[in-house]
Amino acid sequence: MKNDDKPEKSVRTLRVGEQVRHVLSEILQRGDVHDETLAKHMVSVTEVRMSPDLRHATVFVKPLLGRDEEAVLKALRTNTAYLQREVAHRVQNKYAAKLKFLADESFDEGSHIDALLRRPEVARDLNDDE
Repeated sequence: MKNDDKPEKSVRTLRVGEQVRHVLSEILQRGDVHDETLAKHMVSVTEVRMSPDLRHATVFVKPLLGRDEEAVLKALRTNTAYLQREVAHRVQNKYAAKLKFLADESFDEGSHIDALLRRPEVARDLNDDE
C-alpha cells in the first residue's frame, strides 16, 4: 500500500480495464449499438477503471467536441445491458463486469488550467520569475 492508504492498482486490473476500453471503443466505432444518439456522435472511451474484484467498471467517455454530452451518456446508460453482454463475451473473465458510464472531465479541467495560465496577470508573474 502507498502512504495515502489507497491500494495500488494491480497490473491485472489495469490490463482488464484496457481490454474493456478497447472492446467498448470498437463497439461504438463500428456502430454495433443501434441507437440514434450514438449513431450521430463519435464517442471516445478515454479510460476504464476496474474494481479490484473486476466486477465493476467505471467507463469515462467524451463525445467528440464535447457536444450533447448528457444525451450521449443517457444513450450509453440505456444500452448498458447490451454493452455489458458484449464486453463479457469478448473479455474472458470469471464475472461479467457491471458498467457505469461517466463523463470524462479531465479535458475540461485541462482546458481550464490552460486558460488560467494564459491570463495576462499570470503570464506577467511567470515572466517576473525569469
